[in-house]
Amino acid sequence: MKRKHIYLLLSVLGICYTWYYNIQYFNTVKDANLVGFFKDAQQNFAGKSFGADLTVVCFTFFAFMIPESIKLKIKYWWTLIPLTFLVAVAFTFPLFLYLREITIEHKQNEI
Repeated sequence: MKRKHIYLLLSVLGICYTWYYNIQYFNTVKDANLVGFFKDAQQNFAGKSFGADLTVVCFTFFAFMIPESIKLKIKYWWTLIPLTFLVAVAFTFPLFLYLREITIEHKQNEI
């Protein structure tokens, strides 16, 4: 299996795994909304730890993705920024790596 396929599989896993729990949350909480979701995620130190971890991961991802996307001229790379917040970094980070692999492959085939 090629690395790009592993990245694509991880991207699908990232959206399915995170959104399974998001759907569970919104189906089980009375008056569920996005503000309540983030409030509930910050209820204890474990949740705050995950939030801090994800914040650093997102900033690191953007610090890598933006210059790399510009350098490689990856099309539509900027869509991954809002998708990171609307879907999950577990989805967009492996998706970026997939797009990166495809771009590198195409550039190598041109030579």
